[in-house]
Amino acid sequence: MLNTVILKNNYQDSINLMLLTNRINELEAVTMSQLMMGTNANKDILENTGLLTEEAKAASPNDLMIVVDSELPEIMEQVLPEVDNFLSDLSSKGSSEAKKASTTWQEALEQLPDANMALFSIPGEYGAAEMETALKNGLHVFSFTDNIPVEDEVRLKQLAHEKGLMMMGPDCGTGIISSIPIAFTNVVSPGNIGVVGASGTGIQEVTTIIDRLGNGVVHAIGTGGRDLSDKVGAITMKDAIVALENHEPTDVICVISKPPAKEVRDEVVQLLQSISKPVVAIFLGEKPAAHEGKVYLAHTLEETAKIAVDLANEVPVKENYFEPVAAPEQTIGEDKVIKGLYSGGTLAAEAGMLISEALGLAGLVKEAGYILKSAGYDVIDLGDDIYTQGKPHPMIDPEVRVKKIQEYAADANTGVILLDVVLGYGAHEDMVGALMPAIKEAQGVNPELTFIATVVGTNKDPQNYEDAVLRLKAKGVLVAESNAKAVQLALRLKGIELTEEPKVVVAYQGSKVTVPAPSEKVMELLNTKPRIINVGLQSFNQSIQAFDGKSEQFNWKPRAGGNQKMIKILNALADYEDQINEENQQVMEKIKNAQPFLTDVVPAKTVIPELNEATKTLLHAGPPIAWADMTGPMKGSVVGAAIFEGWATDENQVTALVEAGEIRFIPCHHVHAVGPMGGITSANMPVFVVENRLDGSTGYCTMNEGIGKVLRFGAFSQEVIDRLNWMKDVLGPTLSGALKQNANGINLSVLIARSITMGDEFHQRNFAASLNFLREVAPHIVTLQIDEQDKFDVMKFLADTDQFFLNIMMAAGKSIVDTARKNAKGTVVTTLTRNGVDFGVRIAETGDEWFTAPVNLPKGLYFTGFTEEDGNPDMGDSAITETIGVGGMAMVAAPGVTRFVGAGGFQDALSISNEMAEISIGHNPTWTIPTWDFQGTCLGIDIRKVVETGITPIINTGIANKEAGVGQVGAGTVRAPLSCFEKALEAYATSLGIEVE
Repeated sequence: MLNTVILKNNYQDSINLMLLTNRINELEAVTMSQLMMGTNANKDILENTGLLTEEAKAASPNDLMIVVDSELPEIMEQVLPEVDNFLSDLSSKGSSEAKKASTTWQEALEQLPDANMALFSIPGEYGAAEMETALKNGLHVFSFTDNIPVEDEVRLKQLAHEKGLMMMGPDCGTGIISSIPIAFTNVVSPGNIGVVGASGTGIQEVTTIIDRLGNGVVHAIGTGGRDLSDKVGAITMKDAIVALENHEPTDVICVISKPPAKEVRDEVVQLLQSISKPVVAIFLGEKPAAHEGKVYLAHTLEETAKIAVDLANEVPVKENYFEPVAAPEQTIGEDKVIKGLYSGGTLAAEAGMLISEALGLAGLVKEAGYILKSAGYDVIDLGDDIYTQGKPHPMIDPEVRVKKIQEYAADANTGVILLDVVLGYGAHEDMVGALMPAIKEAQGVNPELTFIATVVGTNKDPQNYEDAVLRLKAKGVLVAESNAKAVQLALRLKGIELTEEPKVVVAYQGSKVTVPAPSEKVMELLNTKPRIINVGLQSFNQSIQAFDGKSEQFNWKPRAGGNQKMIKILNALADYEDQINEENQQVMEKIKNAQPFLTDVVPAKTVIPELNEATKTLLHAGPPIAWADMTGPMKGSVVGAAIFEGWATDENQVTALVEAGEIRFIPCHHVHAVGPMGGITSANMPVFVVENRLDGSTGYCTMNEGIGKVLRFGAFSQEVIDRLNWMKDVLGPTLSGALKQNANGINLSVLIARSITMGDEFHQRNFAASLNFLREVAPHIVTLQIDEQDKFDVMKFLADTDQFFLNIMMAAGKSIVDTARKNAKGTVVTTLTRNGVDFGVRIAETGDEWFTAPVNLPKGLYFTGFTEEDGNPDMGDSAITETIGVGGMAMVAAPGVTRFVGAGGFQDALSISNEMAEISIGHNPTWTIPTWDFQGTCLGIDIRKVVETGITPIINTGIANKEAGVGQVGAGTVRAPLSCFEKALEAYATSLGIEVE
């Protein structure tokens, strides 16, 4: 029985999840489990193992999928605490580091402004785009990340070369830069040897032998295993060779390559013959009969290291470095075969090559993880993709190798099992201890079985080379000082002795080339300690910082929620960064410098011409919507407005008018207006008039009706109609008269600045602003020549209506954004609104064009007797407040309201505002928030940031009953749907001529 739990927006590193999966699989009641992020590639893995459930199919790349196969119905009661404990432990261990970790490229580059390298250990499907970002920011790339398409590798390496940068990888397992060990790497003494390797464990084997021979390495530049393929053309290797030729501390250059394309190999050799420094090279799979010109060609990794040391010590290179191993005490039958179980692909290839050469076998293959599969002789690269998909690398986790040991031990034909034990940073903290139980068990099953190991490491490694060797020998494992000697020993157990023919130097017959000059950036990398942005696995910081390098942790998660189309658009827009920033700054300046003044309250028809036309017209909230699509409360508001205008006397008559086409609907936003909730505005309803004196733009909004059964929530009883008439006949004219006594009107920016310091956020909480407004108008109201009872009723209504200022704020927001939208370009959001069905977004660049998506249902607190089942999807133009940086964007300003709108308290409010700042371009110094260290409100929601982070604006809102006529049933918050912003971003990219499939 499959059980699934999806942890939304809970990104975890894949290696940690692999280890966690192993822990869950150890639970007795678990048949099988898998914990993975919800990427398409991971879903394919789940499907292949029969673990893909409907819940998992719906997960996003930022969601953590927990799928468990168990006969125990309550299995998740055991699993989830284990998951929580494991992840909490990670957080605890990394807590001091996590506090400093960056979550965006911008943060990382600000925290380490002199960074010169990015180290990647993220899923391959996202790697190319992120590496391109690093290169465009002038960073060298070290890509431990693998599974990058070769076409992307070529493109990235060409880009790096053009920019004078080094692209190390993809699938670059190890490196040493200025004696700083990077990724899966050993601690090697500094020296005068520079290594370039299209092989990870090949570099490790050679450099650790160099160390044990008493010399050292200054650089080991990994290129990735495909660099010498015909498609890639050794771009990185050639750039690295040129750099080491010009690097003064490097006296000897050592080149290590997996089997290369012949023409590429020849190009590399031609370059090596053209430089001035001595060179030793190994092209695995070749058995050179002689050295060529100035290039010494080795057959094994051990020979490579020994030649390099002699060259570094200026000792003449010997004709033969072969040393026979001591005769073993035991032998095995001629019918017995050798099996190789390697965590290192290069070590496996070397073993397969030597065994095949000695026995005349079919040679190396590359299929299903096998390097050699001939006549019963198997050599397997357990780091091949077939074994590591969804599982940790065998250098980290022994599980796959343990199973293979058990399998081969049960085969009576197996005489020898060859193993590598790779030490160093990144590797298992005690691989010897992890393998010992399996070795002991195998020896019991097959007493004649011999284990032979090679240990790749130094005494400076965290696991200690000598300690590992002694522990293996103590358990009866034969240990050789190199991989080549381990193979030699295995063959000698069968009575077969390996030999090497002497090599002499023959003249190089090819032509030479002019060696190009290295780039300044590459030489700066080689002449200084690296400053690294570590994108992915936190543990990779350990070796960098331990050896005096600098690193900044970038807690990466997939950009744009893993949406490849959006990632491509974001990458393409990076080329327009300066232009976009300039355009956005112009919009921001208009918002920041706005001068909204409340000047009057007038009948809507006097300022909105569309309401004076012959056709009966109503304005509504949100993007365009037809009557048939409206939800209950908006329809209820339509009924109430039509009765108020005298067009009908009941709901049936209004419905008949609408269905006969006698009432037309226009979005408030199309006529410089905004309306709360249903947003229905009719000709005779009084509206606030707010003028933005920066350019004269005006914004209009109906007045707040108070609480209870009100039109904006869809109520249309006689009580509602009576209130609307009182507002038309008394409240509106009274406020108009009071405002006219102030020639300049009320400076709303000042009133807002004052009220935000008193705890308002201007969407759910307007208590201070409403009282400050009353303070402004009350002296003028008392001087009006009107009925005293009307004066009292008006001031009492204003004093009792805590939310009265909200509608003034909405009109102010509309006047501000309509100024900002004029002749505007860029990616700043200029409208957020909803109509109960669709959420609508407009941006500076595309003017009046709407980008819509289905609106969400608010989350929050419900009045007694109501639940979420009663709630209507969100509606209203009041999100204009969030558009200009207040409301939910400024939650921290109103800690007193956070619990009411569904947040848990001040810390939650602070977190929300910090989160909103991540999608904003800056802060508005005009409206500062004391509880936010006097930072200004958020300024300029940027669709690029929204799409990249997946963070959408949070909106404080009221909740209407879904049935017409009931009214408000609660209040809370709602998130804008992401797809609005994705559509807007695509449209913006199209406006620049960017087309992405």
